[in-house]
Amino acid sequence: MSTDPLLQPYRLKHLVLKNRLMLSSHEPAYAEDGMPKARYRAYHVERARAGIALTMTAGSASVSRDSPPAFNNILAWKDEVVDWMRALGDACHEHGCAVMIQLTHLGRRTRWDKGDWLPSLSAGHDREVAHRAFPKRAEDWDIARLIEDYASAAERMQAAGLDGIELEAYGHLMDQFWTPMVNEMEAPWGGSLDNRMRFAMEVLGAIRKRVGETFIVGIRYSADECARTGITPDEGLEITRRLKASGLVDFLNVIRGRIDTDAALTDVIPVQGMRSAPHLDFAGEIRAASDLPTFHAAKIQDVATARHAIASGKLDMVGMTRAHMADPHIVAKILRGEEDRIRPCVGANYCLDRIYMGGGALCLHNPSTGRELEMPHDIAPAETARRVVIVGAGPAGLEAARVAALRGHEVVVHEAANDPGGQVRLTAQTPRRAEMMSLIDWRFAECERMGVRFHFNSFADAETVLAEAPDVVIVATGGLPHAEGLDTGDALVVTAWDILSGDAQPGSNVLIFDDAGDFAALQAAEKLTAAGASVEIVTRDRNIASEVMSMSLTPSLRALQGRDLRFTVTWRLDAVTREGNGLRATLGSDYSPATAERLVDQVVVNRGTRPLDELYFELKPGARNQGEVDYEALIALRPQELVHNPEGQYQLFRIGDAVSARNTHAAIYDALRLLRTL
Repeated sequence: MSTDPLLQPYRLKHLVLKNRLMLSSHEPAYAEDGMPKARYRAYHVERARAGIALTMTAGSASVSRDSPPAFNNILAWKDEVVDWMRALGDACHEHGCAVMIQLTHLGRRTRWDKGDWLPSLSAGHDREVAHRAFPKRAEDWDIARLIEDYASAAERMQAAGLDGIELEAYGHLMDQFWTPMVNEMEAPWGGSLDNRMRFAMEVLGAIRKRVGETFIVGIRYSADECARTGITPDEGLEITRRLKASGLVDFLNVIRGRIDTDAALTDVIPVQGMRSAPHLDFAGEIRAASDLPTFHAAKIQDVATARHAIASGKLDMVGMTRAHMADPHIVAKILRGEEDRIRPCVGANYCLDRIYMGGGALCLHNPSTGRELEMPHDIAPAETARRVVIVGAGPAGLEAARVAALRGHEVVVHEAANDPGGQVRLTAQTPRRAEMMSLIDWRFAECERMGVRFHFNSFADAETVLAEAPDVVIVATGGLPHAEGLDTGDALVVTAWDILSGDAQPGSNVLIFDDAGDFAALQAAEKLTAAGASVEIVTRDRNIASEVMSMSLTPSLRALQGRDLRFTVTWRLDAVTREGNGLRATLGSDYSPATAERLVDQVVVNRGTRPLDELYFELKPGARNQGEVDYEALIALRPQELVHNPEGQYQLFRIGDAVSARNTHAAIYDALRLLRTL
């Protein structure tokens, strides 16, 4: 028997969980027609197969028709959900993994123009900032039908054979009744805490009547909204006492904060550069005060912190949800004594940010997450070993080397710099984004473990590559910042990369033209303003940092607000000319013939990158495939077999920004799906 606290079984009512690691309820937005079909099931089964004790689906499943899916939620109000949830539950149960689902009514955390175009509903008329829709204030007949909707949804989940349910009570309808920040109701549903909790208590009572005393029912709730007019820690403790006294709740899942704004949501679910496990001690205090089984998850991204949470008695079950998106095999690696090989979550939040932008959850670090059906996490060895030469040790090149080595190929990597990392190394110059280096460090360590041969400070030309007698050449040379395109004055500007690398010293009055919308402009502004510069960021887009999604934008804005910085949208930079010791920047617009001018002493441009592709074109004539990628084969995960030059001695491909300027996920995905069939 292991003495590892994380590997100890835990008894929750009649249910024995085989260890202390869980996936907290979360919505990957993989539902099809509101149902958790094959893709959704494969995602959870992969983590169950690797040893997780409890997986909680949905974040959250909707109990009512007038709670339309804001994040492609599961529709728990439909009877057809039973068979789909049964299939998911049965598949996870085969691996000894318990399955629960989170149920909710979103209240004002959705929009009236989704689903059936019914009015959104809340305990007050104020809109939620994040979703911008003004709700209807609930009437008595609304409340009566919603109580029944919750009970019916719970009954469906019991019929599906799930191990339990969790009710969502932070930021959703139940909590909108609890919090004085939202609740404008009169008695018996508003005013005193008794009245504000009445809706939740009646829901819990109705559920118990339907599912009986043995079915597990928990609640995920905020015990401190961290807001002047919201639920205070004292009131949160009183809510906890009342939940326990009711006898209706089997476990608590503790949250601290609120989610009605992007900034508040980011404090509840911290992202890159923010403190790890910031609410763990608070959750421990709730557990001590309630003596109820207590779960918690909030940027617990490493095994050591999770182990401490259990060993110290702060939690009974610890959620490592985003960590399991990065590496679904955490438990299996712990059991094998391979903790050092766990793929770390870098907090990039590509998962959640994509959901809030209307997409499905993807992991910046692991392109197989969410693609389990077509892109399995396990990589099989090739039938024939080949010699693979890769030029570039950024994220694309390192992933190509890792996957090729897993396939059993002999791999050689040439890198012009003296360290791996590429653009990620530049990104990590901002301390807040230093976690990004973990995706480089992990891949480099995996490559070294498998014997990949690296040549650093090697600016490889065609002669260098061909001297390796390659069977396959992968050009992963990335890109260089694009600094051209003005009517006049290209030679007078510097790039965001120049600022971040220190190749250009900060000016004092600076205009940044952001025509890429990514992190580089924000990071340059952060460095410039920290040096005392006055900065204006100009973009032709109608919003700022268009490629930086909502939660990831929060820490950047916090760092910049309060400094001498302003944003100007819907204008573009047309020209830069000398004027005395300064520069005159001429701005134009896509919306009208209007122009504007700025007198500054430095102009910084962020226009993305252009491929560093000379080597590729130099090698292309001698390649069997002449660089062509068979897209149909790529997507179907079949080997690349195109031959245009039968005399060629090697296949040639380029990946990542050596093709076009995209993000880190795209670069890694390029490498994974190309190399896994090599």
